[in-house]
Amino acid sequence: MPSCETDFDVSADWKDITIVYGLLNQDDSVHYLKINKAFLGDGNALEYAQLADSSSYFNNLEVSITEVRENGSTRVLNFDTAHISNKDDGIFYSSDKEDDVVVYKSKFDLVENGSQYNLMVRNKLTGKEVTSSTRLVKDFSITTPRPGQTNIDFISENNQYIKWQSAVDGKRYDLFIRFWFTEVRNTYDTTHRYIDWNLGTVKSKALTGGEDMSLVYLPQGFFTACKTYIPYKKAGEEAEVTSRLTDRVQFKIAVSGDAFNTYLDVNGSSSGVVQDRPEFTNIENGLGLFSCRYIKSNSIIVGAQTEARLITMDDLKFVDKLGNK
Repeated sequence: MPSCETDFDVSADWKDITIVYGLLNQDDSVHYLKINKAFLGDGNALEYAQLADSSSYFNNLEVSITEVRENGSTRVLNFDTAHISNKDDGIFYSSDKEDDVVVYKSKFDLVENGSQYNLMVRNKLTGKEVTSSTRLVKDFSITTPRPGQTNIDFISENNQYIKWQSAVDGKRYDLFIRFWFTEVRNTYDTTHRYIDWNLGTVKSKALTGGEDMSLVYLPQGFFTACKTYIPYKKAGEEAEVTSRLTDRVQFKIAVSGDAFNTYLDVNGSSSGVVQDRPEFTNIENGLGLFSCRYIKSNSIIVGAQTEARLITMDDLKFVDKLGNK
């Protein structure tokens, strides 16, 4: 009579699987890569996660990025290990030891004019090589609000637009308005603070740039965002604030490269019954993501009518700036 074996081993033989995460931004002069190894073993995986040896390569990797310019010239950008000692407690290991959590860091300025950046991760012990490449999102123009506009108000009941032209190698455009203000405390200390009002996401049709793009928003949503995000959740912390003064807003567009856009799509929230998602990686001989991101912004002073409206909202504690001089 046929029979089947009911005992099986869910753990396969150990295999070195390198996981890489990194985003290049031409606005940054210091760049970081997070590189770990996958782990699997008998017993409780949460216990393995608390061991540094389970996921860290420590100093056993050679990490570099080769910049290849349009004229064919190259530049090798080497990364060194950097140690993080203030990581928050969580599933993965952390402690106060200086050499506990390892990332890879390098300081250099990026060239925007069509250069390609080729990542190389080499294991010094095994010779294994992990690679990937990306181009940068090029600069682009925000046309509305118009460049040079001195102030802006959010009192209109009609829809308004943010308009721009798409960037070369940019795919996903996440838009938000950052509102800066100053808080005065009962200790007479002042603090500069901001909140972000997220407006939505728009995607370009192609990566060639120059596409007219726009997003519509309702201006008075600004006051709803202020009411929601400005007061501190802890009553004692909010009580320390005696007054607030308006400053400026920044219209910000965070642009993601094609690979980063795909990664966000794959790992976004799912409303379907089936929760299994396809795995996305653009890392050769490993897993993870190596791509680019660029944030463009226009800065404009908050208008007098918006300031007056905020002053009427008593729970926000805004006051006339002239009255504090």
